[in-house]
Amino acid sequence: MHITNWETHRKKLLRNPRVRQALKENELECQIARALIEARIKHGLTQQELANRLNTKQSVLSRVENAQTTPSLTFLKRLAHVLNVPLRIQFG
Repeated sequence: MHITNWETHRKKLLRNPRVRQALKENELECQIARALIEARIKHGLTQQELANRLNTKQSVLSRVENAQTTPSLTFLKRLAHVLNVPLRIQFG
């Protein structure tokens, strides 16, 4: 079995028009997922630790981090409060 790095694998995936379309349709979820993962790691928290602070389940964070759901504004506000970071929403 040949193991490739992420960038090589990503380029291969993006050759497929169906994959490109799916990414385009889920761009917002992917941006939120990336921001959540980066913030959680920056604060040195596991999904379980952050879930405990948010009074939610680890599986909820997993779904957000895997771009399987779009979190509510209320959830994002709670997340920003727990992490003591500003929540910014930008159009354009």
